[in-house]
Amino acid sequence: MRRFFGTLYVQVLIGVFAGAALGFFAPNFASDFKPMGDIFIKLIKMVFAPIIFATVVLGIARMENMKELGRVGVRALLYFEILSTFALALGLVVVNIVGPGRGMNIDPAQLDTKAIATYTAASAKPEGFVDFVMHLVPTSLFDALARNDILQILVFATMFGIALSHIGPRAKPVVDFLDSFTHGVFAVVGMIMRVAPLAAFGAMAFTVGKYGLGSIVSLGKLMGTMYITCFLFVALVLGAISRLSGFSLWKFLKYIKDELFTVLGTSSSESVVPQLMRKLEHAGVSKPVVGLVVPSGLTFNPDGQCIYYTMAAIFIAQATNTPLSLTDQLVVLGVLMLTSKGSAGVTGSGFITLAATLASMGKIPVAGMVLLLGVDRFMSEARAITNTIGNAVGTIAIGRWVGSVDRQRLAQVLDGKTDPEDLEELYEGDEDAPSGVVKPIRADLGGVRVAA
Repeated sequence: MRRFFGTLYVQVLIGVFAGAALGFFAPNFASDFKPMGDIFIKLIKMVFAPIIFATVVLGIARMENMKELGRVGVRALLYFEILSTFALALGLVVVNIVGPGRGMNIDPAQLDTKAIATYTAASAKPEGFVDFVMHLVPTSLFDALARNDILQILVFATMFGIALSHIGPRAKPVVDFLDSFTHGVFAVVGMIMRVAPLAAFGAMAFTVGKYGLGSIVSLGKLMGTMYITCFLFVALVLGAISRLSGFSLWKFLKYIKDELFTVLGTSSSESVVPQLMRKLEHAGVSKPVVGLVVPSGLTFNPDGQCIYYTMAAIFIAQATNTPLSLTDQLVVLGVLMLTSKGSAGVTGSGFITLAATLASMGKIPVAGMVLLLGVDRFMSEARAITNTIGNAVGTIAIGRWVGSVDRQRLAQVLDGKTDPEDLEELYEGDEDAPSGVVKPIRADLGGVRVAA
């Protein structure tokens, strides 16, 4: 029993239920617990940028053939585009079938838009393709790291990793330093994760205390449709990809259950990136693939966000009796294919992206987003969990695509023949230890040996 309650996912789950109960019975008091969740997110963001930078640089610097970098990157982007487009289309189909907004008969002119002023202001600047490309280049590395700008960090880290690879033996001191640095940062992540149950408690207490269960009931149809659609996407689409990639989705979800419950409590897929990368390496996916796919997947493969975008946009149109032809809906889908790529794993980013999309189209009233305020925070759990699962499954799928997954090791880990809770003891003195424990994992990347 002590071992059961000592596991992280059980503690996080207890925190979620305890927070929800406090929010229901003492809403005013529970609202004061918001800083507990916010501090945890800030702690994770504190180490997020250094881990992404060091992991990507190390992964590329240790590659002996730069052609493999392009091969992994191109296939990852192709996979991301197909999956995110499918998620957008699935949300569009389901919301049209269920019609959660039909019959609400809301007049947009009578809605109080003060509550969404922050989001509409944040989305006021239109960003075209040229602006997007310009934004990829950071003013400086330190500026990108300070702002946790994922894309800019990836750009510089990729260039720096390629440069170190070309330098050869002279780059060894830098590579060794980054390797030791990564070990230290992962140790900090382990310290931060100890407070995850308290963060989940505080975040859930604030959410229920602030918005109440009444707002959930009034828009329950939309929320229920969202959760069901995300479940179908994970079970059917990601389940099929898992089978094609040679592993069981259910066993994999059990393997990352700690991360999923943390995401459930914090509503942020970004909050588990460091430990998710570590577990994927432990499961046999090579370090270069993990280092490239997981961070880029946050921006380019937000499956849960994509489902939410189309469902929320069409819901607002249904609720405000805004007529949309098939062409209009396809335009919504097309615009979201571009704007969804700018969403990150932070709570609230989806709302800003949706506001920017509706504002750029001019067809669906942006004021209708007020209708989503009461339940958006509750739907963010479904978005974040789907994003996390989609990113993790995608990393293994892409790894299998380029031949950089140790299939035997993956099977052993998912079958529970190794203990992921005690990696240091498990791998003590082992040459195949995952990064952040003893030594970086060795793996074949399309026939090219990745050095430890």
